[in-house]
Amino acid sequence: MPLTKFRRGDKGNWIIRGTVRGQSIYESTGTSDEQAAEAIRVQTEVRLLNESVYGKKAVVTFQEAAEAFVSSGGSDRFIFEIRKKTQKPVGLAVHFRNKLLHTITQRDLDEAARKLYPGCLPETLVRQCYAPFIAVWNHAVRNQWAEPRQWSRPKKAKGTAILNKKYRSGSHPVSYDHAMSFIAGMSPAPAMAMTTLFLTGMRPIELFALQSKDVDINNRWLVVQSSKIGEKRGIPIHEYLVPLLSALKARTGQMFLTHKREPYPLTEDYGGQLSTAITGARKRTGIKDISPYTARHSFSTQLVINGVHPYIKDQILGHAADDMSRLYTAVPQQPLIEAVNTIKLAAGWSEFVWYSDPIKWEGRLINWSKKSHAIKAA
Repeated sequence: MPLTKFRRGDKGNWIIRGTVRGQSIYESTGTSDEQAAEAIRVQTEVRLLNESVYGKKAVVTFQEAAEAFVSSGGSDRFIFEIRKKTQKPVGLAVHFRNKLLHTITQRDLDEAARKLYPGCLPETLVRQCYAPFIAVWNHAVRNQWAEPRQWSRPKKAKGTAILNKKYRSGSHPVSYDHAMSFIAGMSPAPAMAMTTLFLTGMRPIELFALQSKDVDINNRWLVVQSSKIGEKRGIPIHEYLVPLLSALKARTGQMFLTHKREPYPLTEDYGGQLSTAITGARKRTGIKDISPYTARHSFSTQLVINGVHPYIKDQILGHAADDMSRLYTAVPQQPLIEAVNTIKLAAGWSEFVWYSDPIKWEGRLINWSKKSHAIKAA
């Protein structure tokens, strides 16, 4: 029978119920306005009819697919976010809202990138728009809500066009000695985080979501439960990180905390969780070309310089996407562990004051002067 609406009392919300082609429903419309409730009743009836005739692929919206992706453990970064300054919801789910998945085209995706991130470089568009969109889409494909599709991404400029591109920190690798000089200008808590980024190639959001239970010191292995593409990936632990991670693992919960001993928020809105620490270190050291993503670029480049096979490098960075590599995500792999330990650090890395007792120094701030610098209690 067709859907009908009713409500209990004169001021309650309207409820719709009924059966459409074998699919029964009984739910609140969430509104006490009869005109709005009627519109919801009609839309729901049409949706159920289409679903029964054409299948789920005909009725799933991008927002529904995005919510399912996040609920399954995928990152909501760039999908569902609230701007700190305006408190307005932003992201791909807000842009596409209730647009049906099967109606979204390449042109729609390109338009979303231009509207959400006007004037940004191709790599920024890929990271903040195309990659999260494709992650949601692939999750929908696995649920049989959408058809597999090859989405095009913007490419970096080639040839002489590169000469005219504005330099941005984080988009180029740096030497590890240069990185060490920069980290020396940071307080212990962000210094520990940046050091780990430089020795794992992790994305910042992956690092801040890392839990103690996912770190296996004995086997030199850690597992990122939800990567950029919404799937797990394993990462080898560099020998330098063993004392640091061992100390941090002694507590439960998130591995890396702020100097206030609070978890970093799992978002990178307005420059990320380390923006204040990065700005401070730039002022203290005079080094301007380092940001959190510099670590990932530097890590990748150093593995190439060290002669690590491209497939091994891609597995460590999470670029390898074959089913076999995904199957053994949680299993320590010796070739990857050996590869990461080809990165050699200058002695100064072990001389950081916090290295011997990370928990003790975690809550302290740096006190910097032109002639010398020291750590003071927070």
